[in-house]
Amino acid sequence: MAKLDEHPSVTRHRGRPKGTAPGTLDADWLRRLCLEAGADDVGFVAIDRPEIDDERAAILGAFPPTRTLISLVCRLNPEPIRSPARSVANREFHANYDHINEVTRAIVRKLGEEGVAALNPSAGFPMEMDRYPGRIWVVSHKPVAVAAGLGRIGVHRCVIHPVFGSFVNLGTILVAADVSARSEPIDYNPCLECKLCVAACPVGAIGADGYFNFSACMTHNYREFMGGFTDWVASVAESRDGEDYRRRVPASESASMWQSLSFGANYKAAYCVAVCPAGDDVIGPFLDDRKGFLERVVDPLKDRAEPVYVVPGSDAEGHVARRFPTKTIRRVRGMRPTSIPGFLFGMKLAFQREAARGLSATYHFTFTGREPARATVEIRDRTLAVRDGHVGEADLRIEADSEAWLGALAGRRRLAWAMIRRKIRVRGPLRLLVAFGRCFPN
Repeated sequence: MAKLDEHPSVTRHRGRPKGTAPGTLDADWLRRLCLEAGADDVGFVAIDRPEIDDERAAILGAFPPTRTLISLVCRLNPEPIRSPARSVANREFHANYDHINEVTRAIVRKLGEEGVAALNPSAGFPMEMDRYPGRIWVVSHKPVAVAAGLGRIGVHRCVIHPVFGSFVNLGTILVAADVSARSEPIDYNPCLECKLCVAACPVGAIGADGYFNFSACMTHNYREFMGGFTDWVASVAESRDGEDYRRRVPASESASMWQSLSFGANYKAAYCVAVCPAGDDVIGPFLDDRKGFLERVVDPLKDRAEPVYVVPGSDAEGHVARRFPTKTIRRVRGMRPTSIPGFLFGMKLAFQREAARGLSATYHFTFTGREPARATVEIRDRTLAVRDGHVGEADLRIEADSEAWLGALAGRRRLAWAMIRRKIRVRGPLRLLVAFGRCFPN
């Protein structure tokens, strides 16, 4: 890497670009610094940009002097990600995340040597797990990358870089300085809307109409992260002895959990990234021979015999049964909120729109006790809306002690027993309560 004092850096130094304000970083110098550190592309986003309105409070909470966000990408090698041997794909993911974290760390160090404070949140894990299952990330890299002109969100909800396609990992650096030039979003979406990600997703998390089923993706792909890990721990704790545990958990799954704990948690699919042909560097084989691309890249992942983790009664369970006869359904526990705010937030993630087909109802929730709250939940046309307070007329009113409600959701207490004891009161047709439960299986 070239010596930093060979370049104009912070504009308080001699040689700063004419017309830039004191305390402003030169964009060209900063870009060179990032590329020399190992980034494959980079962009700059001011903290006041509207595209990151939802991120601003968390960013400033982590690093109050933030003025600019550096967004950068590091390329993945496509062929390992496409391999049906998922250990190969996972090694590539982990190696690239380690690389991007080292890149951002090196940039922060060099900025510090120039007297500029900066912070590099993790590109992947670890995260702020004391907040789980709420917002565990310091900054969401995707909206920052889009604002920085490093790509657009595709049908699969990943950022597609115009050159490298979906085969990138993202990083963000928070900087306590302005930058002389700011990036703008690209004016087109590299996504081909080919829907190969829709076809390859084993749990149907990606809808052809752009809908995304978060809980289906998290339950399967992130099985050995977070909720899946705690479910496995519960299986260990609930087993009477070794034989009972082996009945609950196949030997291959125990070995896979050991591997994740030893070498880094395994992604169970990420097929949406693997099959994506978008991006100037990777689109050639798809355009040259689409049939051959499907046979070589897509079909081996679709036909791969493997366990697929689903919540009983979820849309994902039906999808696997209909579309993937070579895959084995493994029923597991879903996300279970531990607080009333977590329940209200989590509904948006756990909602099953196919289970909600034909349901049209408004629910008023009143929570008492340790976590008092009021909320309105509206389910219509297979869509969900959650609002603070009581809005409009309710078809069903639910008044519940907060601990009793959370206990019922977690299976620690029976809903009927809580209703008999008047810890949970329901006013309206009970069929609407049953229908509500089908929309949020856990």
